[in-house]
Amino acid sequence: MGEWTDGCHDPPPALAETRADFLALGVKDRLTLLLDFSNELPELPERYRDHPDLLERVVECQSPVYIFIEVDDSGLVHLHATAPAESPTTRGFASILAQGLDGLAPDEVMAIPDDYPQSLGLGEAVSPLRVRGMSGMLARAKRQLAERMAA
Repeated sequence: MGEWTDGCHDPPPALAETRADFLALGVKDRLTLLLDFSNELPELPERYRDHPDLLERVVECQSPVYIFIEVDDSGLVHLHATAPAESPTTRGFASILAQGLDGLAPDEVMAIPDDYPQSLGLGEAVSPLRVRGMSGMLARAKRQLAERMAA
């Protein structure tokens, strides 16, 4: 793995590509790309729709966002998330993580830099509180994954 500006390891390829896509755009276009991601948030699998108790609320987000990390039988990670349609910024962040973590090995997820959300260049486009919300999603995903791996 390479290194990037602050000396942290690069994120996995899908997240690195997403970051490059954001950084190649001007501020207004970054917000448009984030809104595109919000429309691509995968639906919850049916097995979780009936079990909201499995989903954890991300309290760092002002909007009601819930996530759940699962490790499938082949040892690959999947992040499931729900976020309201009326909160497109938050949905966009959840979608970036759901798509970016999908199919990774647990150690790849744990190696994602904690400051990945800050590296997207969205600080000028959305409030710092919203970027902190994405950081909260990533931190909770890593914590849930660590708990699943320890079980």
